Amino acid sequence: MILDTRPAGDPLRIAVLAHLHHAIVPPFAGGMESHTAHLVGGLTDRGHQVTLFAKTGSEATCRVESVLARSYIVEGYPESDGRNRQHLMLDGAMAQATGRIRAGRFDVVLNNSLSPIPHRDLAAIPTLHVLHTPVLPRLAGIFGTPGWTPDPMHRHVTVSHANARAWRRWLPEIDVVHNGIALETWHSDAESIPGTAAWTGRITPEKGTHLAIAAARAANMKLRIAGPVQDRDYFTALIEPELDADITYLGHLDQRDLSTMVATAQVFISSPLWEEPFGLTTLEAIACGTPVAALPSGAMAEIITADSGVLATGHDAEALARAVILAKDLERTKVRDSARTFSLDSMIDAYEGHLRSVAPVPHRALGRFS
Repeated sequence: MILDTRPAGDPLRIAVLAHLHHAIVPPFAGGMESHTAHLVGGLTDRGHQVTLFAKTGSEATCRVESVLARSYIVEGYPESDGRNRQHLMLDGAMAQATGRIRAGRFDVVLNNSLSPIPHRDLAAIPTLHVLHTPVLPRLAGIFGTPGWTPDPMHRHVTVSHANARAWRRWLPEIDVVHNGIALETWHSDAESIPGTAAWTGRITPEKGTHLAIAAARAANMKLRIAGPVQDRDYFTALIEPELDADITYLGHLDQRDLSTMVATAQVFISSPLWEEPFGLTTLEAIACGTPVAALPSGAMAEIITADSGVLATGHDAEALARAVILAKDLERTKVRDSARTFSLDSMIDAYEGHLRSVAPVPHRALGRFS
């Protein structure tokens, strides 16, 4: 364990590893890309020297080093041979990034990817790993190796207490840093439209878009859907046939149009069918003042309070519809106020503190990390 802490006013040279499935560019492909963009922007604004290792086409206020062509398309649900080929490509690109980091001059690494490579290749390098998902098989394969123990130069955080529970099997000292958003960007002057609901996010089976549609119909609400289609077969089979005058798909919207869409809905539907690690779209809706009806999955209970929404009592469409009916008339000012706990500044404060605790103090810096 590193006992010394970097002085509070001392700028850090930080290497940030992005998840390589998508470029870090708006409109963001998902919560991880949005999180990475806001994190590197916040750290840069505080005077740190940040270098982002990411897919080509990524945009940031810091230096960006590209390690994978933007033309390379990552399939969401490939068959086994395709998955293995994809892992080889992504692992090779991540290994290129970790190699550049080892040859560079950085005080600390922030691993914001889902790749197992940084856990293997950054041994003895001061590193803060952010675990954004439930336990993935390839990471479990590393942590579950007989005799494995956490590297003393590495720290681990995750985005919710719900997500931390599974990780504590291997990482008993894992900390929690809730995601934060720029609250001032999630608002609209337009009035909410009675009888309308909104759903946003990646359109994939685990996000439960089809269940949100069923719940909206059962609650007699019109539903507007926005987000990238990341599982085309799922969209074609279960979403597209449901589209009509009451259920509309608006595409992958930019942040301004997305905030207007969410803010003008009477209620926001959150329908995760997996153990949702956090739920940025849910938080964004709350910041807009739009009450949330959600399935009780993963971290939803950490984000949603009695002032901001209603958790369904079950995981089916009928239970979610009842939550929609109960949530839609909540006082919107109280909904908006409950988002203040999750500000971007508070998130950056927490990550900055963790990075300083990991980075060696100047007199202890060794080798190329000096």
